Amino acid sequence: MLDTDIRYSKGIGEKRAALYAKLGIATVGGLLYHLPRGYIDLSAPYGVLDAPIDENCAVKARLMRKSPEQRIRDGLSVFKLRAEDPSGVLNITMFNSKYTVDHLDLDREYIFYGRVSGGFTGREMNSPAIYPINGTERIVPIYPTTAGLSSNMIRFHIKSALAALPELPDPIPADIREKYALMGRKESLRNVHFPEDLQQAVCARERFVFEELLTLCCGLSILRAGSKIRRAAVIAPVDMRPFYGCLPFAPTNAQLRAIADIIGDLGGGLPMNRLIQGDVGSGKTLVAAAAIYCCFKNGRQSALMAPTEILAEQHFATLSEFLEPLGVRVGLLTGSVKAAEKRRVKDAIASGEIDLAIGTHALLSQGVEFPRLALAVTDEQHRFGVNQRAKLSAQGLSPEIPDDSRDVHVMVMSATPIPRTLSLIVYGDLQLSVIDELPPGRKSIDTFAVGGDKRKRALAFVRKALDEGRQAYIICPLIEKGETDTGLRPAKEYAQLLSKTELKGYKISLLHGKMKAAEKEEVMRAFSQGQLQALVSTTVVEVGVDVPNATIILIENAERFGLSQLHQLRGRVGRGTEKSYCILISDSKGETAKGRLDMMKRTGDGFALAEYDLKARGPGDFFGQRQHGLPELKIASLSDNLDTMKKAKQCADEILIEDPQLCSPKYTMLGEMVRELMGRVGTSPN
Repeated sequence: MLDTDIRYSKGIGEKRAALYAKLGIATVGGLLYHLPRGYIDLSAPYGVLDAPIDENCAVKARLMRKSPEQRIRDGLSVFKLRAEDPSGVLNITMFNSKYTVDHLDLDREYIFYGRVSGGFTGREMNSPAIYPINGTERIVPIYPTTAGLSSNMIRFHIKSALAALPELPDPIPADIREKYALMGRKESLRNVHFPEDLQQAVCARERFVFEELLTLCCGLSILRAGSKIRRAAVIAPVDMRPFYGCLPFAPTNAQLRAIADIIGDLGGGLPMNRLIQGDVGSGKTLVAAAAIYCCFKNGRQSALMAPTEILAEQHFATLSEFLEPLGVRVGLLTGSVKAAEKRRVKDAIASGEIDLAIGTHALLSQGVEFPRLALAVTDEQHRFGVNQRAKLSAQGLSPEIPDDSRDVHVMVMSATPIPRTLSLIVYGDLQLSVIDELPPGRKSIDTFAVGGDKRKRALAFVRKALDEGRQAYIICPLIEKGETDTGLRPAKEYAQLLSKTELKGYKISLLHGKMKAAEKEEVMRAFSQGQLQALVSTTVVEVGVDVPNATIILIENAERFGLSQLHQLRGRVGRGTEKSYCILISDSKGETAKGRLDMMKRTGDGFALAEYDLKARGPGDFFGQRQHGLPELKIASLSDNLDTMKKAKQCADEILIEDPQLCSPKYTMLGEMVRELMGRVGTSPN
């Protein structure tokens, strides 16, 4: 039943199935596991004058007046509504909502949900969600949506699918559910989508969070157990003095410690799987260069894979400068390299003439053969899985390399500062080295936090920098406007607005995660080459391209980001010789948001920011949308669900003592889920 094509679910069909495909949903199971991203609580609506200012809340009032449609300009119409209760008046503004307004009845009570503004005598709301008093659930789920699929429509389809669902087998056996106080699978599906109260929704979601984290913990434990029986080339320690002598600056003590960790791993005979975690600008690439040099002196090749061609080219330039004076032959292989050059580079890799191959996923393409590959270096977005390492290491190995030394050493670089209290859980399958100091001379970035009333002044400051030949990033939290994300600036609409107003006449473009890879590459290349002056983007630029000429980053709705994410975004500037600036715009009046943005102004230390966020909010969003090389989790968060992660790890350890490979009938379904989850990043526990 869960594997049934979503086209055959009631009310969906071919056209809507194509829309669901945009959300990554292809089956009935995928639909049912498309969990709400939040809930609107309508169970205890406020009276008009009791409603808290500058917060999203539900207000019950009687609709007394509807004004005629007012056309402001092409494509934009406004409706003014007036609702009342005994305490006061609620004035409502609706944009482009003719259908909704036409279906509202005068002298009828509704619940209006949105952000409230106003004073002592009245309240105001812009574009609230409107619910009739009767026939509406008290707890309304809000789903991730796409154009053509509203949250209400998704809710209707899920309700139909649940009604047709038979009894479901449960991947978590009954004794484990009882021990960890978990709901059954079908009960959880019903209560997570249609809860009677928020506590019921929390308990149902907790079951699915536990299920996903249990699956992850089992997969990582099986992988770790398998790594202990694999062998890799022994890379003997070498004299590093020539390497250090060629550097334009002395390494920091933190870099030297990380290099020592790596050299110890490389000489141990087991495959290295080490994370080098360092703040923006801490010099992780130099550490990678040292590891590559060590392998080179042992007669072995290295590969470095980057997520984009621009980043691959930047790594090529930097590492060539570090290593070519020492005799290391460096080659670049990306998708856009011309055919003749591509053949030459592939031939040079296969013959061993290239000691370090740098590229994108083109390094994994057919015809790329590494006869003496020992080390794979990747960034946090593209950590090699077991199958990818096997693919690299199996390509044209020289007969002189013993079979038991064929696995590849892996080094992962991450620029996301994570509190040490979280690191062991988050990166449980990796050894960890932390670079916790910056090279001397790194310029600080002046950071300002301002309200929306200073936006015009901030954009004037951006224009001044552009007029002086500099470039700027403008970051938005959303790609496009959602149903309930009132007050947030979506990148698509903002880019259009700026091109007609404050940045009219400047060369600006849009970048977001739903664009095709080639489109994103083209935009970033144009920006890095100075063909664009300003880039309006979502957090897709959080980790990535190095544009020394970009000196300003302006971040809208800054309160919506975790401090570590803001710090990553700030790290996009300050990479050249010019003074750089970060402007955080937020209209939030809350003390928590104010304290966090003040912390951003006070320090440029990413680890201090991460620790502050941990203490202030609990395990906050240290990861944004990515899980840094681990399988992308659809429900759980490795940071927000830290306590559940600990329980899931304990449970996984107990299960694997009983059944190390999850082969028994009791754990067959769990084993299948483990293989599916780990397969998302090209790894397999078997």
